[in-house]
Amino acid sequence: MPMHPRFAMPKPVRITGRTSSITNSFVNGIIPVIWPSEAQIDQALRVLGMDEVACAYCGGDASEWDHFRPLVVNKEPTGYVSEIHNLVPACGKCNQSKGNREWREWLFSSARLSPRTRGVEGLEERAARLEDFERWGSPTRVDFEALVGAELWEQHWRNHAAIVALMREAEQTADAIRTRIAGIGHIA
Repeated sequence: MPMHPRFAMPKPVRITGRTSSITNSFVNGIIPVIWPSEAQIDQALRVLGMDEVACAYCGGDASEWDHFRPLVVNKEPTGYVSEIHNLVPACGKCNQSKGNREWREWLFSSARLSPRTRGVEGLEERAARLEDFERWGSPTRVDFEALVGAELWEQHWRNHAAIVALMREAEQTADAIRTRIAGIGHIA
């Protein structure tokens, strides 16, 4: 198909392309949330060198708080939770781009929408403040299996595997539907 300079078709979606979202949901659905006090929020912002809430990575307008240390790595929970020692203010672009990456590696990477890729100035200074944050306090880390027992933990991940298997089956059904529609002729 020819490309048009003013029009771009949406990219085709693969059902199985969302399995990482399912894994993240299975971890986010069980992690504890420890609400910070106003004093803890103020202290976190001071450590980050902020008078006002801004993205800790690029300095832009913060719209959310990012898990500084990832909750999931290699499809496994890291044990970190949602709490002030593991959350930094972030803009949507940075949070989406960083994903489950280690912050320093991502900050200076050529990843799409990373601060370096977007030409954000003062990255070394931002990294120094993030290092200060990393040293500040002790983030809570949970060994979920040890706390809930092997049987319940394994059931949680069997449920995950069943959903992922059903997604693969749904992808095959979707492929069959696309193939039939394409074979009709006037719809491609």
